Amino acid sequence: MQTVSAAATGGPAPSGGSAVREATNVGAQTVQQLGDARTGKLADNITGFGRALRRAGLPLDGARMALALDAVSLVGVDRREDVRAALEAVLVSREQDRAVFGEMFEAWFRNPELAQKLLQQMLPSSQGKLEPVARRPRVREALSPLRAAQAPANPKGQVVELDACMSASDLQRLRHADFNALSASEYQLVQRLVCQLHLPLPLIRARRTRVASTGASLHWPGVMLEAARMDGEWLRLPRLQRREQALPLLVLLDVSGSMERYARLLLAFLHAATRPQGDAHGRIDVFAFGTHLTDLTPAFKLGDTDVMLAKASIAIDDFAGGTRLGESLLALRQHHARRLLGRRTLVLLITDGLDTGETALLDTELGWLRRSCRKLLWLNPLLRFDGYAPSARGAAVLHQHAHAMLAVHNVSKLEDLARGLAQLVRR
Repeated sequence: MQTVSAAATGGPAPSGGSAVREATNVGAQTVQQLGDARTGKLADNITGFGRALRRAGLPLDGARMALALDAVSLVGVDRREDVRAALEAVLVSREQDRAVFGEMFEAWFRNPELAQKLLQQMLPSSQGKLEPVARRPRVREALSPLRAAQAPANPKGQVVELDACMSASDLQRLRHADFNALSASEYQLVQRLVCQLHLPLPLIRARRTRVASTGASLHWPGVMLEAARMDGEWLRLPRLQRREQALPLLVLLDVSGSMERYARLLLAFLHAATRPQGDAHGRIDVFAFGTHLTDLTPAFKLGDTDVMLAKASIAIDDFAGGTRLGESLLALRQHHARRLLGRRTLVLLITDGLDTGETALLDTELGWLRRSCRKLLWLNPLLRFDGYAPSARGAAVLHQHAHAMLAVHNVSKLEDLARGLAQLVRR
């Protein structure tokens, strides 16, 4: 071994231990020059990319990152499409995270000097400057630490002027912020805020009765028992009074692509806001609809909101696949019509009205739903736009059949819904 090494290098042969160390170092340098995925800058870039995805809200751990390195090692780095497909297959486990992954991949692997490009977008406007790329709030939030780390220090003597016109409380600002414009951290904070709201459902007189001091009829078993206790004297006449219970609630939630940012928050709000409060609570049924109807009532009965959302995500298999409300209502009438209890059920239909199905079928099924329930309330996130009018075909039909149309695009509107729901149903 020493003779071959001396002949190859043209110098004296090293000793036994140094020869082994030298051969190991040469081998490591050779592997690094060949671009091993576990050494050099490629492993660091993939690790940083995974951390950025985690900041954007994707559920990633160390095992997935190691699997991503193995996947890139197998497919190679010759083709950019192969690298993207391998990383997406390993790192993305939810349908709603595919768009975030795509934008993050384009931003991260577009240029090796990503931080410098991000800093160039922060410079003053000049001729020939590229327009900043419009990205999702979760992607911008995940990339913001790069800008903060690479931002130049403040030169000495430079005066920093602060504008106090935007010094309002963050919580107050988030109460009026549109759910579709929230970053990843703001989205989590708003989800905690909406879970603190309570939605008092209107109370109605049930068929069952209870013993009370006032009522329309006497409770004869109680009357006879009272007479037996008092030797035939009636000092008190127990009466029967009808119980009060909350209206049965039926929730129909749109899970199409345009409702992506609203569906999760509204589902968490309804789960936390309709928890049983004492004896006065009614039946609650929840369905999700996109291209077909999905029953979320078993998941909605779970006590923990996060567990409920995880179960609902597994149950929904047509997320971001379009809206066919007419066909979904037809399935509701054919298979779940008994969920509408004696025309007493309050129906909350949460959708933007951008239906892609047949208008005639939608008109027929909405007519049946209106006749079979107590109130049909349309919760429309598109009311965030001033001057909104239901001009789309599905929205126009839905506007004709709904008893009222309410806005639910921020926390403030949800608070208004919680305060005025009982009065709205009585009216």
